[in-house]
Amino acid sequence: DSGGVQEEAPAIGKPVVVLRENTERPEAVEAGAAVLAGTSKSVIIEQVSRLLDDEAYYESMSMKVSPFGDGTAANQIVSVIENHLS
Repeated sequence: DSGGVQEEAPAIGKPVVVLRENTERPEAVEAGAAVLAGTSKSVIIEQVSRLLDDEAYYESMSMKVSPFGDGTAANQIVSVIENHLS
């Protein structure tokens, strides 16, 4: 994954188990919407099992917010440009 799933899944309330030792998208991990499982088979199984078996844990990672912004950047840019040209 290039990071797209790590960015998009939290916005729709889906937890992410990142199968990497580190991520260029630490915001999702810091926000609690993703967990770094690394590449250890046992850790991956542990994290996925916990999400499947522990409803409270799943809910805690299902926040339906994006730690990468509020999705209004384009509108804000247009507003700045329009105000600058006025």
